[in-house]
Amino acid sequence: MIPVVREGYKFRSDICLPCYQTDRNGLLRVTGFMDLAQEIAYWAAEELGFGYTSLHVHHTAWVLSRMHLHFDSPAKWRDNVILYTWHKGADGLFYLRDFDLQDPNGNHLVRGTSSWVVMNEETRRLVRPEDLSSLLKHDIKVDDAIETPAPKVVFPADAEPAGEHIVSYSDIDIIGHTNNVRYMVWAMDHIPAEDAMKPVRDVWINFNKETTLGDRIEFFRSRQESSWYVEGRKDDGKSCFVVKIDF
Repeated sequence: MIPVVREGYKFRSDICLPCYQTDRNGLLRVTGFMDLAQEIAYWAAEELGFGYTSLHVHHTAWVLSRMHLHFDSPAKWRDNVILYTWHKGADGLFYLRDFDLQDPNGNHLVRGTSSWVVMNEETRRLVRPEDLSSLLKHDIKVDDAIETPAPKVVFPADAEPAGEHIVSYSDIDIIGHTNNVRYMVWAMDHIPAEDAMKPVRDVWINFNKETTLGDRIEFFRSRQESSWYVEGRKDDGKSCFVVKIDF
């Protein structure tokens, strides 16, 4: 685990960025940040009484639905950084959580907002917020790393095939489906390497349909000016994720 300390309504983790979360240039990968964000989110929820342990008793679990990340400044291997997260309450079916990665001087490195839903682990259906109201009661602090919730990403019509992947052992998480970070790994692996190596400015990702062990995913991509779009589709043609990456 990463050490997590509560500071008022925020949770903080002090991190020295490891080599395995950086790229060839020694810069923090998008997926590296997502790994850190996922871990601190789970520990923060545990501290507030609605984490994995509490929800699992009710056969439910948090599932990431949408995310928007903005990269203000490069973070590098062995940099000492501070990651903050806080819960912003419900917005319809979504529960909002923001993230802020800073250097020791308080300068923003990465800011993010995420939208989560609660899924019943047995039926794989979403759980309504009103059915969880007793579990999720706590004071909400309105504060924004990114003010607007992560939007729906619309995939362009002029797309080309980009490859395929069979969901494998290394993709699956404790909930029994593909971990959210793996979708971003797939997206970055299916755009040209010379573009993937460039500094990322913004990432928007929608998780549309869960995938599980053995599923075959077909990838499609589209270049739109300085952006790459990547979509993964299951055998039935339905979208399981869409990513927009701005460089």
